[in-house]
Amino acid sequence: MSAVPDDHEFALLLTHDVDRPYKTYQSLYYALQNREPKQLLEFLYGENPFWTFDALRDLEDDLGVRSAFYFMDERSLTDLPVWQWFDPESWRLFAGRYSLNDHDIVALIRSLAADDWEIGLHGSYHSYRDRHRLEREKLRLESILDRPVLGGRQHYLNLDEPATWEHQRAVGLRYDGTPGSSTTFGFDGEYGIRRPFDDEFVVFPLTVMETTLPDPDERFDRAWTALEGLLDEAAANDAVMNVLWHPRFFAGEDFPGHVRLYRQLVETALDMGAWVGPPGRLYEQLEWPEATSNARPSRRGVTGR
Repeated sequence: MSAVPDDHEFALLLTHDVDRPYKTYQSLYYALQNREPKQLLEFLYGENPFWTFDALRDLEDDLGVRSAFYFMDERSLTDLPVWQWFDPESWRLFAGRYSLNDHDIVALIRSLAADDWEIGLHGSYHSYRDRHRLEREKLRLESILDRPVLGGRQHYLNLDEPATWEHQRAVGLRYDGTPGSSTTFGFDGEYGIRRPFDDEFVVFPLTVMETTLPDPDERFDRAWTALEGLLDEAAANDAVMNVLWHPRFFAGEDFPGHVRLYRQLVETALDMGAWVGPPGRLYEQLEWPEATSNARPSRRGVTGR
C-alpha cells in the first residue's frame, strides 16, 4: 500500500529540528579559531544570525509549501551543577539551548502554527529511553500550542528500536521521523513507511540531513547531484523522501549555498510532480486498516501540496 497521495509521483517531507536558534558561544569560538572580527562583534553586540525563521517562512511561502518545525524541551548549561560546566560533553549537549518559557520561542511556535506550519516534538537527548520525560516534554509543547502534537524526531537521532517507538506511541505520538544517519544519506532500499506495531503509529525514515551533503558553498554542483539522485530514486520507487534542514543553515553568511540548495530541492520536486509538505499532513492522508480506521487524528493546522 503506497503512502504517496494519488496523482503524485512521490512524497517529499520537509522538516526542521530547532536545536540552537541563538548564536551564542559559537561566535566567540569562530572568532578565536578563525580570527574573524565579525564573529567577535556578533558575540559582543548580541547579534543573532541563527534566528532565520522569518526568512525561512518567506522562502516556503514563496514556494507555496509548508514544513514541520520540531521544538525541544532540553536543559541548558546553566541548569547543570557547576562542576559539569567543565565537561566538554555538557557543552556539546546543553550549551546554547533555548527554553520553552522564552517569550520569543512561545510567540514563534504559536505564529508558525497559526500559519499552518506543523509543530512537532524534538525529544530531548535522553527522552528516547525515558517515557515520563518524553510525556512531560510533549505536554509542555502542547500547552503552548493548545492542540495535540502528532509526531516529531528524537534529538541526535537517538533511537532504541522498538522501545523508543513504544514510548512515543504510549504518550500519544502518532509518528516518528528519527531513524536515519548523521553521516550518510540515502534510502538504503527503504522507500516506504514503517508500521512497527501494525496500527496507527507510523515511522518516516530520514533520507537526508543537510550536514551529510557536500558543502554547497564550495561544492554546490556535487551537493545538488546528490539531491537530484535522491529525487530521481524517489520518483522511480514511489517513495517517501524525508529531509532535515536545521534552521541555522538558512543563515546565508554562516552557511552559504544552503538557501539556494533548499530552494532548488523543493522547486525540482514540485516540477517532478511530488507531494511536498510536513509529515503530519501526509500522515493524515494515509490509508488505514479497517481495525484502526477510527483512530485517525483530526486534521488541524498541517498543510501540504
